[in-house]
Amino acid sequence: MSKKLEKNGLWESSRMMLPQHKEAFQNRLNDKVVQHGRPTAEEINMMRDYALLPIIYSIILKKAREVEGSSETLRVLYSKVAQVLAKNIHADLSKVKRSLMEKNIRIFEEEKDDRMIRYRYIYGGYEDSFTITRDYMRAEIGVRIGRYADGLVTNMYGAARSDEKQI
Repeated sequence: MSKKLEKNGLWESSRMMLPQHKEAFQNRLNDKVVQHGRPTAEEINMMRDYALLPIIYSIILKKAREVEGSSETLRVLYSKVAQVLAKNIHADLSKVKRSLMEKNIRIFEEEKDDRMIRYRYIYGGYEDSFTITRDYMRAEIGVRIGRYADGLVTNMYGAARSDEKQI
């Protein structure tokens, strides 16, 4: 009997497939975890962060440029603080992107208008979309910028206290 007729003939009929390639391909198929169902609340929050953090980042950078060009007495201080905030936001965005990639979640901006932005996501075999309204975005961006500012101030106080202890 011919080799092509053995089993399903998938590997036997290919003359270009090396045994190492066949083994690696089968291992990859066995190692894949098939994800079924909807994303968890944590994953949905990561998707929301993926949508909001770039907007927050651009707002902070824009404000930093505006302050630098102003005649404000403390413009250098405000600009430096805004740059530190932007750096922290960018680091968080990188973490979120890495986490989404590890979980095999892909997000696409689908529709955008004056009132909302709609995103489509693919999670394993599951596909759905979510919408973020402009009103929610404004409120959430304000809250998050406040959190970043609070975190920065907390770190500064912590550093100042540790400096006082060393003296």
